[in-house]
Amino acid sequence: MAPITSPPGAVPVLGTEEPVQRRPPVRYRRRRWTELKRSGRRHWQLYLLVIVPLAYFVIFKYIPISNAVIAFKSYNVLDGPWGSDWVGFRNFELFFGNPMFGTLLKNTFLLAFYLVLASFPIPILLAIGLNEIRHGLFKRTVQMVTYAPYFISTVVVVSMTVLILSPRIGLVNDAFGLFGIPSIDLLGDPDYFRHIYVWSDVWQTTGYAAVIYLAALAGIDPALHESAKVDGASRLQRIWHVDLPGIMPTAVVILVLGVGNLMAIGFEKVYLLQNPLNLAQSEIIATYVYKTGLLNADFSMATAVGLFNSVVNLALLLVVNVVAKRITGNGLWG
Repeated sequence: MAPITSPPGAVPVLGTEEPVQRRPPVRYRRRRWTELKRSGRRHWQLYLLVIVPLAYFVIFKYIPISNAVIAFKSYNVLDGPWGSDWVGFRNFELFFGNPMFGTLLKNTFLLAFYLVLASFPIPILLAIGLNEIRHGLFKRTVQMVTYAPYFISTVVVVSMTVLILSPRIGLVNDAFGLFGIPSIDLLGDPDYFRHIYVWSDVWQTTGYAAVIYLAALAGIDPALHESAKVDGASRLQRIWHVDLPGIMPTAVVILVLGVGNLMAIGFEKVYLLQNPLNLAQSEIIATYVYKTGLLNADFSMATAVGLFNSVVNLALLLVVNVVAKRITGNGLWG
C-alpha cells in the first residue's frame, strides 16, 4: 500500500505525516568527509602542530581524571583505584566535618583573593607606563629589571625573603633599628604572612604579566591616538579612552582565569614560607592535601579534597565569566 501523503498546501493530518529524516543525506555526509580530507591535505602542518598539545592534555590531564574515583573509595595500594572498596561520600563528609575545614577555606580564599586583587592592576599600570615612555634605553632597562625576577625559582625567592626579613640579620630589621624600632619577627607573626606572600609574588610576576598587556597595546590602531590628539585630548584622556578600552578584552580574560584559579593557589611558596608560628594563616587547602595525602598516606582523603578544590574553581570560573560577559561584553569564550 502506498504511503498517504498530503497535497501541496494542505494541512497534514495527525498520523499521516511523512517520517522526518534525522540523519543527514548520504550525499551531504560524503561532501563533509571530502571537505575534511581536503582541509587535512592543505593544512597538514597545522594539524601536526596541534597533535603535541592535544596529546599532552589527553595523557596528563584527561586520562588521570579517571583516577578521581579514589575520592569515593577507601584506597588500597594493593587493590588499586578500581579494586578498592567503595565508600561513597564518606571522605567528603570527613573533610567537611573536620574542625580545620572552616580555617582552611578562609585562609585559602583570603590569600587567593588578596593575590588577585593586588596582582591584577599593577601589570596594567606598568604596561601603560612603559607604552608611554619614549626614551628607548630607559624603557628597555625598566623592562629588564621588572621582567628578570620571573626567572628566579620559588626556592630562591623564598630564601631571599627569609634573609631580608630575618629578625636577627635581615635588612628590614636593620633599617628599623636605625629609627629605634625594636626587631620584629615578620616571618613568625601570622598577621604578616599574607602581605609577605602576596607582595613578593607581585614583585616576581608583574614584569612578565605586563608583557601580555604591552602586546595588546601594540595592537591598538595608531589612528585612534591621532584622532584623539586632533580633538585636543590630553595624554591621560587618551590612556583612559583609547588604551584602556583597547586592552579590556585581554584584561577580562586574565581576570577570569585568575579568579578561576582562586582555589589553586601555589603550594610551593606557601609551604616554604610556612612555620609553626604562622600556621594559623598559612595553612591552606593545598598544604593540607600534601600533609594528608603524602605525609599521612591518606590518598582517598587527599583526592576528595583536591576534587572539591577543582569543582569550586570550575564554579568560580563559570560565574565570573558570565558576570564579566554581561558587564563588559567580553568573556573567556568570546
